[in-house]
Amino acid sequence: MEKEKGIPRADMIATIANALKTAAQKGVNSGQELKIEINPKNGQLHAWSLLKVVDSISNPKAEIHIEKAQALKPGIQIGEMLEKEIDPSTLGRIAAQTARQAVMQRLRQFEKDRIYDDFKDQVGNIVTGTVRRRERNDLYVDLGKAEAVMTGKEQVPGEEYQPGERIRCLLLSIDSTPRGPEIILSRASPKFVRRLFELEVTEIADGTVKIEAFAREPGYRTKIAVTSTDPKVDPVGACVGARGARVKTIVRELGGEKIDIIRYFADPREMIIEAFKPAAPREIAIDEKNHRIVLKVATDDLAIAIGRKGQNARLTSRLIGWRLDIEEFHAVGDDPRGNAIALLFKTYAFDAAIAGRLVDMGINSPAAFQGVEADDLVSGGFTPEEAQAITARVAQK
Repeated sequence: MEKEKGIPRADMIATIANALKTAAQKGVNSGQELKIEINPKNGQLHAWSLLKVVDSISNPKAEIHIEKAQALKPGIQIGEMLEKEIDPSTLGRIAAQTARQAVMQRLRQFEKDRIYDDFKDQVGNIVTGTVRRRERNDLYVDLGKAEAVMTGKEQVPGEEYQPGERIRCLLLSIDSTPRGPEIILSRASPKFVRRLFELEVTEIADGTVKIEAFAREPGYRTKIAVTSTDPKVDPVGACVGARGARVKTIVRELGGEKIDIIRYFADPREMIIEAFKPAAPREIAIDEKNHRIVLKVATDDLAIAIGRKGQNARLTSRLIGWRLDIEEFHAVGDDPRGNAIALLFKTYAFDAAIAGRLVDMGINSPAAFQGVEADDLVSGGFTPEEAQAITARVAQK
């Protein structure tokens, strides 16, 4: 036991002795006070029945007459305790069985305690294990010394693992359950990607480059914002590596998940501009009170800014920590109808409603009035009086 399980010899001996004592007192020797010792060197078992010396016996299992006591141990006095050795085999089969169960229970308990001690310092680190089995939606992974579980919500959508496959995960936590400590693994946690960067990028590990903000949608995209404490070190370049070597290693580990690395700015306006590259915001309205940013982008950049299923906008919002609204940008002059109405109003001082109706007819500039008669306007929906007034005003000009 000491070699295989690492259980201290003294612990095991004390457990067996206590188990035998408890079992014997409940079984054939019920009512007796027992003392049990095990020799740690050779494992020899000795048992004694503890009896009180009296001159009148009321409980034969716990007391002994003075005469009998003195025959066994000369000079013993009334009121003293006599240790009478008994054969351990008389303790009974139940005692042996109970002792065995106690040993097994102690073993299990020790293994649970050892699992906790072995892994408590590894919480937040990346561990490697072998996939054992899948139960319902949970994946059980063998870490060598213990078995861990990766629940459905901690798995990356689309990743499939077969029994026997090697897997790298983040040791997320150790939960206490009635069955003992349960090791929880994760590949979906943002901390997993952060830890991969710390392992892959030496500048992050030594503190030169710092990850300031982080947002992830497992299996799809991760955005990280980085700064550098050394002006000579480019934080984005350090994370990407020569020809993208460092980030490619991480992308491979994540099964092709896209990773955006950007420079971090404390000012949300600068951060927004950086986060949305190559899309260029045309207008940025910041509402400090409600922690909200309204972003206007050109029609061509709208798809890039929002991203597939709103992914880019969502991740950027999480990265900055502000609510983000993206709208299409309409420049002055982008409204042809409004411009035409404004031109007719300016040229002929028409009422806005009349100008609007003329534009809807197709008359959207002074040149378009050429050859237009009052009858044409009447057939376009104007009353004869309105048609006369319009043609008269055009004629004056």
